[in-house]
Amino acid sequence: MIHAVHCNHSSFKTVNFRPGFNVILADRTEASGSKDSRNGLGKSTLIEIIHFCLGAKLQPSKGLGSRNLRGWAFSLELTLKNKLFKVTRSPDNQSEIIIEGDTTNWPIQPKEKEGQKIFNLKDWTTVLGNLMFGLSLPTNNEDKKFQPTFRSLISYFIRRGRDAFSTPFEHFRKQLEWDKQVNNAFLLGLAWEDARDLQLIKDRQKLLENFNKLKKDTESGVAIKIFGSLGELKALKIQIESQLRERKETLSNFRVALQYYELEHNANRFTVEIHEATNKNIVEQKLLEFYQSSLESENEPSSDNVAIIYENAGVELPDLVIRRLEEVEIFHRRVIENRREFLEAEIKRLKSAISSREHLIKEKTEERAFILEVLQTHGALEEYTMLQEMYLDTVADLNEISKRIEELKKFEEAKSSLKIEKERLLQRARRDREERSEQAGRAIDLFNYNSRFLYNTPGTLILDVGPNGFQFKVDIKRDGSEGIGNMKIFCYDLMLAQLWSEKDPSPHILIHDSTIFDGVDERQVALALQLADIESRRRGFQYICTFNSDMVPHSELPLDFNFDSFVRLTLTDESDEGGLLGIRF
Repeated sequence: MIHAVHCNHSSFKTVNFRPGFNVILADRTEASGSKDSRNGLGKSTLIEIIHFCLGAKLQPSKGLGSRNLRGWAFSLELTLKNKLFKVTRSPDNQSEIIIEGDTTNWPIQPKEKEGQKIFNLKDWTTVLGNLMFGLSLPTNNEDKKFQPTFRSLISYFIRRGRDAFSTPFEHFRKQLEWDKQVNNAFLLGLAWEDARDLQLIKDRQKLLENFNKLKKDTESGVAIKIFGSLGELKALKIQIESQLRERKETLSNFRVALQYYELEHNANRFTVEIHEATNKNIVEQKLLEFYQSSLESENEPSSDNVAIIYENAGVELPDLVIRRLEEVEIFHRRVIENRREFLEAEIKRLKSAISSREHLIKEKTEERAFILEVLQTHGALEEYTMLQEMYLDTVADLNEISKRIEELKKFEEAKSSLKIEKERLLQRARRDREERSEQAGRAIDLFNYNSRFLYNTPGTLILDVGPNGFQFKVDIKRDGSEGIGNMKIFCYDLMLAQLWSEKDPSPHILIHDSTIFDGVDERQVALALQLADIESRRRGFQYICTFNSDMVPHSELPLDFNFDSFVRLTLTDESDEGGLLGIRF
């Protein structure tokens, strides 16, 4: 129960609360102008302050985190374990919570600092969880994931912000499913451990799926992408094994020519030399034939032939001319003899050169043939190395595929095991739900009572176990409008306050912002206020709500319901001082 909210600034309007029904009213004064508004007076800020003192974090530069509130400190007086305490916290130093009161029996003790008892934020929320909801202290051996937390639990009793009024089972939009299941199951007295264990299984399933995806994204094998189902991988393994046998056989039959490239160079050189020698022999063979033909056609000249020519012509040559012809003949004979000697010498040389080249061609051809045979039956060392690398790559591929097959087998087995484990857990959760039917029935009865009080017909609170864990649903006939939706939340929250008023420890509090009454018919608003008053007094919990004065359904309230008697603070728009903080920020 909250007794008061204070601040270290004099402009702040201290709020004092009483047991039972309490109202914070935002009123529009006669002096206010047409543009003045009840919004922004501090109704929601008050709820933020209460949350802040109970361990909520602030958004930087927004709300209580505004720079305009530097130096401010807010205090909350409340009863915990039947003892009165004062809690003080400043936006300037959010990590420290100052406690005034006897903390002797608390599960965690504050630290002493300059004569004050100081809690850090983590220890403070842990203590509150234990003192208000009986949450166990976390241990080193305990899995801390997916457990009820004070901050989430208290947010069902003190909803803040418009998003907190979207559905009964969420206190903010897009609340994680496990958070919703675990905390609602805890509040309703169901086996929240089943929701936690189910989420742990989901996490393991997600981890398996992510690991499998990560393997696909990051592992390419050595030369191939190792993807596919188990059957596809097995087929691929057979294909790689066949390829490995072929490469192994090729490698075992491969003979290395250590001077492969030198032999290849020599073979090419011999080919060039053979071609050059052959071409030269062809040329010189033609020249030889010409020289032989020239040698055979050479005839010695005769002076008698000249004399006979002149004689036939009837001319008699003198002795001097005949003697000169004989000299010419001798000279010419010598020329012919020299030519014959030249031709014979050239013919001999050509025959010898041709013969030598033919021998060279034969020799080079034989050497080249030997080299070509070696090149045909052997390979270069680089080629052998390449074949080795291809073989080793194939071996690596086969190893990777075999490894992937084993991993996929384990993945499928783990997936199947988790599926079986999940089904067993769901069976356990259904059994637990049946075993706790009394607790569930109590919650359902209270929700039905609340909804029947508002609408003369019982609503429906459904608490079930489905394929994804706990399923929660509420239904009130005449559903469809925003007002009915808000009243579902009202009936559910009131049910939680009623249910927990029977427990010890308990928060013994329920706070609603005026947002919950937006769009609600005045008759239902009046009935909701009466119901909150009746139940808070009868069951001993505190109900606090904020209201705009123009929303108060005076005409629908019974005469014996004195609304004004429940107003603990009236905020006005007459001036900045009329708001909760006494300033505009």
